[in-house]
Amino acid sequence: MVFSSIIFIFYFLPLFFLIYYLADKKYKNGIILTGSILFYAWGAPKFIFVILGTTIIDFYVVRMMAAANKNSKRKLLLCTSLCINFGLLFYFKYCNFFIDNLNYVLNCFGSKPILLAEIILPIGISFFTFETITYVADVYKGIAKPVRHFWDYQLYIILFPKLIAGPIIAYHDFEGQIEDHTEHETSENKLRGLYRFCIGLGKKVMIANVMGVASDHIFGLPAGELDTTTAWFGAISYTFQIYFDFSGYSDMALGLGQMMGFRFPENFNNPYTALSVTEFWRRWHISLSTWLYTYVFTPLSISLRNYGILTVVISCITTFFISGLWHGAAWHFIAWGLLHGIAITYEALTRKTRKKIFKKIPPVIGNTIGLLCTFSFVCCSYVFFRAKDINYSLHYLGHMFSWHPDADRWRPSTEYFAFLAIAIFFSFFTLPRLGARIQQKVFYGDYSMSMHYLMAFVVILLFIISAGRITSSNFNSFIYFRF
Repeated sequence: MVFSSIIFIFYFLPLFFLIYYLADKKYKNGIILTGSILFYAWGAPKFIFVILGTTIIDFYVVRMMAAANKNSKRKLLLCTSLCINFGLLFYFKYCNFFIDNLNYVLNCFGSKPILLAEIILPIGISFFTFETITYVADVYKGIAKPVRHFWDYQLYIILFPKLIAGPIIAYHDFEGQIEDHTEHETSENKLRGLYRFCIGLGKKVMIANVMGVASDHIFGLPAGELDTTTAWFGAISYTFQIYFDFSGYSDMALGLGQMMGFRFPENFNNPYTALSVTEFWRRWHISLSTWLYTYVFTPLSISLRNYGILTVVISCITTFFISGLWHGAAWHFIAWGLLHGIAITYEALTRKTRKKIFKKIPPVIGNTIGLLCTFSFVCCSYVFFRAKDINYSLHYLGHMFSWHPDADRWRPSTEYFAFLAIAIFFSFFTLPRLGARIQQKVFYGDYSMSMHYLMAFVVILLFIISAGRITSSNFNSFIYFRF
């Protein structure tokens, strides 16, 4: 069930919150859990049992691990839980990829291919698997205590605002909210959450969908029929589509959580204003970046701390190899991840040299160079992320960086240019101090009554326009649902 769908906005959401707000406090977690199960089962009824089954196993395995006296038994139970979760992720997400590549090798040696039925990917499996792993790891390290009640753990994993596409919330950041979220269920939070949801809906429907129609058309063209201008339009369109699509979803998730009294971490912080690729990853998909830093990069860096430069190289490349593979079981996703890993490794190894160079340049010029270089790199790297395979990616980039005359296969409309301008404006809105102050006020500042009236007017207008576009458009998928 997509957040920006008619059935979710006009049926599921009103009915859920009507029952939730009328219910007694002691029943609210049960209502959230029931609503979350129905939410997931609507889109993937066969796979709801995968989530329910793994959460049952993890709940009892982790309880036994926490109660174990011997360290060897604790490690065995930790490995058991990790093997189950990574095993399911591998089977559903990577088994076909592994078999396809193995068949390619076998074919080179004239051997018969291995036949395997196509495996359907359960939606959101990458997100809830990573959250399960944070719970297991946090309890093992003693950062958090195991959940006392099974349904509380189930609520953490299956909470519908974050279930399908995050944000990924570490268990130690969430455990206290299971019991006390109703204390934060104030009228102020309900209104602010509704504002945030409508802003996210507007970002998704009014910007991402328009950019998505253009990028889908352009990336659907045969590589040989692309002209240079169209290729650049496609890359730029996808760059803005993925940002407003995913950040719009995150805004909706945070808004829904806030309406129930939950405090979710921010997942985006104006990533296209970053002055380096390293800074970009501090601002983009923050919950995933934090997870990878905590559970991959840091342990790897510690274990390789005596290897000097190799520590940085291996840790960065491995982390972003995993990031690419996490996003998709295909070589073009891995190439995208490795590109970012190489860029961040380069920035880490040349930090001192670059600082000396930029000290000689006026800050405005230096910041502009950093901004343009970072945005250009991100935009070009997204060709690997969006393309159907790595060969198409390379051909597409070839057309971007060598002149091919206008083939007249795609023409931007007036509507496209209007929404492209809006996308550019809001992507770089916080570069001036005034824009940063406005954003701070809208999302985090205290509201006066006049501010509430203004926001109510804006979000009602956004909602009406967004609802109108939803009913009149066939394009409404979320990019990150497939991850």
